Formats: sequence, structure tokens, C-alpha cells
Amino acid sequence: MKITREEVEHVAGLSKLNLSEKELTSMTEQLDTILSYVSKLDELDTTKVAPTTHAFSLSNAFREDEVQESLPRDEALANGPKVNKEAFVVPKII
Repeated sequence: MKITREEVEHVAGLSKLNLSEKELTSMTEQLDTILSYVSKLDELDTTKVAPTTHAFSLSNAFREDEVQESLPRDEALANGPKVNKEAFVVPKII
């Protein structure tokens, strides 16, 4: 057994979970099954595998910043429901 009932009770207490006796038994069995399955990874030879933080080695997924011409004020204001000559008109929030 990879995990004991006491360990499950301890983690449940830290998580502020109130588990019944039936839930504790079930949770212990389920976590033991999961940990046993995961322990199979220890059988793999990973000595030649470099540790990674991501599945794909991306150095930078973003495009370069490029200075571009802005949208003219008149065109931007044409999309607003209420505008004055310089800005959008919105309700005053106090």
C-alpha cells in the first residue's frame, strides 16, 4: 500500500474536508491505486532524457513588436454610441 488511512485523514484535515468512514476507506483505496499506477514510471530509464518544463521547446511564441500607424481618431470614434469631438462619452461613476 502506497498511502495509509492516517495520511488520507491528515490531508483531509489540512484541506478542511470532513470525510465519513466510508469516504475515508474509498479515498484511501482510490489514492493507493493512483499512486501504484504512477509508481510504474519509476521503471522507465530516463537517464538520457533532458528535464523540461514544457512539452514543446518554444523559446518565444510572441511576435516582435512593430511600430504601426494608429487608427485615426475619427474612425475610432465612429464606432461609439455616444461621442464628443475628442472622446467616447460614458456615464459618470462616483
